[in-house]
Amino acid sequence: MGFSSVEAGILACPRHSCLPYQGHVISVLTLQTDVATTGAELPAGYRTVITMPVASMKPLPLARYAQTLRAVAENMAAREAINPLYASYKVTNKCNFRCKFCNVWYEKTPVLDTSDVIRVLDNLERAGIFVLSLEGGDPLCREDIGEILQHIRKKRYYLLFTTSERNLPEYPMEEYCKSIDFLHISIDEGHDNLEMFDLLPEAVTWGSIVCVQIVVMKQHLPALEEKVARCREAGAKCVIMPAVQLNRTKDFYPDVREFERECLRLKRKYPLTIISPDNYFRAIKQEHGCSTGSIIVDCDGGLFYPCRTLEKKPVNLRERDLREWLRSDEAHRLRAEMSACERNCGWYQYYAINAFTSPIHVVNAVAPYLRHFFARSKSYDRAALAQAMTSPRPTKPPQDDLINLEMPE
Repeated sequence: MGFSSVEAGILACPRHSCLPYQGHVISVLTLQTDVATTGAELPAGYRTVITMPVASMKPLPLARYAQTLRAVAENMAAREAINPLYASYKVTNKCNFRCKFCNVWYEKTPVLDTSDVIRVLDNLERAGIFVLSLEGGDPLCREDIGEILQHIRKKRYYLLFTTSERNLPEYPMEEYCKSIDFLHISIDEGHDNLEMFDLLPEAVTWGSIVCVQIVVMKQHLPALEEKVARCREAGAKCVIMPAVQLNRTKDFYPDVREFERECLRLKRKYPLTIISPDNYFRAIKQEHGCSTGSIIVDCDGGLFYPCRTLEKKPVNLRERDLREWLRSDEAHRLRAEMSACERNCGWYQYYAINAFTSPIHVVNAVAPYLRHFFARSKSYDRAALAQAMTSPRPTKPPQDDLINLEMPE
């Protein structure tokens, strides 16, 4: 993971010295990660400021990007998502939360051992998965999660890691984040963990692109903007999804039109913070907004297909090559079954739309990540860092809303 410059004056870390600036905080980080300094002129009382880290996505081999483009082209030509490019792998059903809108935590599905998990991960790579989401339950509940992440580091796909663990600083997150491109932290009223917003300024220093995953229950839609603003202030991104009524759960699903209207309004107001694709918000109110461009793998290696809501697992990825199976008559029949489904469940796989059968939607889905892809590694000046930490704090902040600093070459 590399780091480059970003808007200063937004991030703060309670474990490091911080300087106030117009309602925001400029962190002076004493980390072993790459933090750079600038000599830009600041208001009286400041001598040096440290620009904040922006985690970059790992580079994949060029052949992998070419393979992805061919997969999208094949999907477009076939007018169906034969090739999924996004996969959610629920490596465990264990979780420390008991969210009312979730039905995973009380399932008794067998969990694979380390070797079988690795077998599934390799299968997904061969199938051309471009983004893998490691989920649960909570993947941090697995004692072998470090070994699994070490294996994923060598894989030719990007890793999105979702957790809601309250005690994240007690885990070796800086080491884990060497394998994680996108660290998604679930924070919302359903998880009853809103205090974890206070953790975000520290989390953004771990080396991954940090994104808060917000599940919106119908009674909490009016409070959504405050959460998005907290993400922006901490330099994190956010993904917004409705509390879908899954099988055997209560109904907390918000009105889809009100949800769409509010989310699109907030995305216009916070364009670099909310990364859920526009088409996702529009698709959830359509009769047939789903697609097999996104797949879900259960903790026993079984593939939910065509979607998790229908709860069918026709193939196990420990035993069957996924790429081969997706071209079978059985897979084709199940995709047709999805296109005829009349259940408008709003399932929150936010890439489970036609994002991988339409080039316009592909661009819309990946655009928020592009600046991270091109982020460059930088080093920092320890002497300047020490000087900044001892700089006096002005009693009256300047009037500019943000300081925008560029990296020196």
